[in-house]
Amino acid sequence: MPEHTDLTALITGQRTALEMLNSGSAALPALTRLLQEVQPALGAAGMAFVEFTPQGGRVIAATGASEWTLGRPLPASDPATVCLLTGPSVQQVRMTHLPGHLAGELAERGLRWMVVGRAELGGVTVGSLHVLYPEARDSLDATERAVVGYLAACVAHLYGNRNGLPVHTEGPVVAALADGLAVVDPDGRVRLWNPAATQVTGHSAAEALNRPLPFPLPPPGRALDHRLPDGRWLKINSGELPGPGNLRVVTFRDITDQQRRDRDRELFVAVTSHELRTPVTVIKGYADTLCNHWDSLTDTDRRQAALVIGQRANELARLVDRLLSSAAEAAPGAEPPARFDLGAALRDAVADLPAEIRERLRLDLPADLPRACGFRQNLATVLTELSTNAGKYSLPGAPIEITADADEQTVAFRVSDRGIGIRPEHVERAFERFWQGESGDRRRYPGAGLGLYLVRQIVEQQNGWVSLRPRAGGGTVAEVRLPRG
Repeated sequence: MPEHTDLTALITGQRTALEMLNSGSAALPALTRLLQEVQPALGAAGMAFVEFTPQGGRVIAATGASEWTLGRPLPASDPATVCLLTGPSVQQVRMTHLPGHLAGELAERGLRWMVVGRAELGGVTVGSLHVLYPEARDSLDATERAVVGYLAACVAHLYGNRNGLPVHTEGPVVAALADGLAVVDPDGRVRLWNPAATQVTGHSAAEALNRPLPFPLPPPGRALDHRLPDGRWLKINSGELPGPGNLRVVTFRDITDQQRRDRDRELFVAVTSHELRTPVTVIKGYADTLCNHWDSLTDTDRRQAALVIGQRANELARLVDRLLSSAAEAAPGAEPPARFDLGAALRDAVADLPAEIRERLRLDLPADLPRACGFRQNLATVLTELSTNAGKYSLPGAPIEITADADEQTVAFRVSDRGIGIRPEHVERAFERFWQGESGDRRRYPGAGLGLYLVRQIVEQQNGWVSLRPRAGGGTVAEVRLPRG
């Protein structure tokens, strides 16, 4: 950290992020811009923000020398994750004292210490802000500690506003908790509020007692599904409490996960019927034409019909594979990850791509690319999904570039296009199952919304990670990082 924090630049950076929010930008691009603006003010080499969920953390914003960590998962059981979630809310950490692989990778890249500030909302840690430096100092002074703590609190405030945060729908703000219990008097005011009710609703006992229920009260003996303003769903039951006072007892529990499963099931049926209808209709139409008009068709017409049937059948097979893999949650195989030649595997996978995509590819792979560790047989699926996505969102014939490189810990390849690009607030949502940038029957780009979901499942089973980012000059870059063999 510099001798004196540039407070003017710090305030200017925060104002820039606030102006983005006030103009209608989502919180994630504003968060990334905030990190970009305050990094030089703090004299840092890089900055990152990790969002935590009950399952662990994930880097959702990163700048400078730490930008390569974007999309990197931090499992809940990782020693580094445990370390970051305990201790003071603002702490200085030497990389050599921090357990886990990520700290070693950062140190090898010249980032030898960091200042970490936890972002907390209502007693729940929603994430951690990381300011990374190449050289360590003995301690933090009061100003430095206050600045990092203040920035972490600013990010937590973004979560309170819920303008695009949390990025992941299973984030801590919407995590399912235990059942709540309340007792309500005839005037509709709360007389009892158990601790679980605080966990489920976010309203403390002091906020709830002697006030109306913060959600509708169903008639006695009835149940009600109610959606809270933050997007969560509650199952609410009520009944009459025996004895004097005409009191009502109300129980409620978080059913967000159940609602999500029901929604996924409905989406699965809707997407399947929609996406299957087109190839099936085309196949049936050309098959009927061949059967009913064979003698009147020329050889060229017959060959063209057979060609279209074959192309649509291939599309149908790929879609069925995606649906089956999604239903199985892309379960890992029994074989452990193994060393393999990533360059050779990419070249082999390119040979199996559809001709219209293969003709547009431009490979730039170094001859000395190190070996990776993972499942070579799954690389074809990953490359197919990423290159097909790049082709779908680009002009016909526009080139798709595949490049690769390596560092001390990972081997990476990138699929880059010059298509319509991706909005910063969509870089994580794009990996959700069934999510698509457009909806309705007038979507310009077909698809089931499963490709990137499967890519992330496959890559993370190999202890790697995948991320998307807008490409300078227009387009999108999809990057996959695997451990070195």
